[in-house]
Amino acid sequence: MNRFLLHAVFAAALLFAAAPGGPAAAQAQPHGGAGHFEHRFDDAEKWARIFDDPERDAWQKPQEVIRALALAPDAAVADVGAGTGYFASRFARALPKGRVYGMDIAPDMVRYLSERAQREGLANLVAVAAKPDDPRIPSAVDLVILVNTYHHVPSRERYFRALHGSLKPGGRLAIVDFTPEAPMGPPKRARIPAETVKRELAGAGYQLAQEHAFLPHQYFLVFARAKN
Repeated sequence: MNRFLLHAVFAAALLFAAAPGGPAAAQAQPHGGAGHFEHRFDDAEKWARIFDDPERDAWQKPQEVIRALALAPDAAVADVGAGTGYFASRFARALPKGRVYGMDIAPDMVRYLSERAQREGLANLVAVAAKPDDPRIPSAVDLVILVNTYHHVPSRERYFRALHGSLKPGGRLAIVDFTPEAPMGPPKRARIPAETVKRELAGAGYQLAQEHAFLPHQYFLVFARAKN
C-alpha cells in the first residue's frame, strides 16, 4: 500500500531523529518496499502528539511558509497528505474567507482532521479521503501544497500532469521536503533532491516560479503551469 501521507515522512523524521545514535542510527531503520514507510496510522490521537509537537515549529516554520505564498484571504488550498492538520489548520486560520481541503488516504487521519476542524471552529477546513494515485480535488484551488510527501507519490509525472485540472487559472503547486543533507527525515536513499523535483515537474508541465531558502532542513519550491 502506498504511504501517500505527509505524516509518514514526518513521523519517520521524528522517530529517526530520536533514534539512539542520532541520524546515523536512523539510516538503519526499516523503510519498507518500494520506498514507502510501513508505519500504521490507526491511532490518530497518538500521532497528533508527534506531528503537532510545538517544537516542530522551530524548523518547519509554518507561518513563514504561509506568508511566503502570499495567498488572497479567499483563496482555496489543497493540503495533500494533511495528516492531523498541522498545515491545513493554519491555512484555514490564515484564509478566513477561503476554503482548505485537508487530503489524506488514512481513514483515521481523515476522521481526526474532520473532528479537529469542528473542535477548533474551522468551518472552512474540509477533510477529504484521498486516493494515492488520484489527484482529483473536490473543486479547483489556487494552491496545492505537499509537505514532506513528494517522494510518496506514485507515478509522479502522471499524477502531477493530471493535477493541472484541479488548479485554477494562475494556480500554483508548492513542494516542501527534506534535503539530502538534512539531519532528520527519511533515509537518505528515499530523499528526492530539489533538482530532481524541478526536472520531474518540468516533465509534467510545470515551471519553477519561486524558490525559498529560509527552511533549515528542507527545500521550498513553488511551481506554476508552464506556458505553452
